[in-house]
Amino acid sequence: MSRTPSAGVDVGVSSDVPELGRLVVDVDDRTIGIFRVEGRLYAYDNVCPHQGGPVCQGRIMPKVRERIEDHLAKGMEYDRSEMHLVCPWHGAEFVITTGQHASTAAVALSPVEVTEEGGHIRVHV
Repeated sequence: MSRTPSAGVDVGVSSDVPELGRLVVDVDDRTIGIFRVEGRLYAYDNVCPHQGGPVCQGRIMPKVRERIEDHLAKGMEYDRSEMHLVCPWHGAEFVITTGQHASTAAVALSPVEVTEEGGHIRVHV
């Protein structure tokens, strides 16, 4: 990793984070997870606000919705328009594109500024 004062810390190349993929890196004393959704990068501290678990190392999956037809539950279905990150410790779910908890607006991941330029990914800590 190289550090440039105005450009942040170079942590990888664009191909390190494919669509719906992740890159988890250590920068100084922080571990940061970087994700790509619909071509855009999002980054968060790898600390779940629930109990400090390694949230960025959890499962990436679509939002799960209950399918209702004629006022009857017909099972679950995946909604790929909203991708979630699921903490491996206790299953807390967060919307990758916002960092917000899937059901509790007051709880969110701690965002980290991330940029991508010239095929390089940089975090600004």
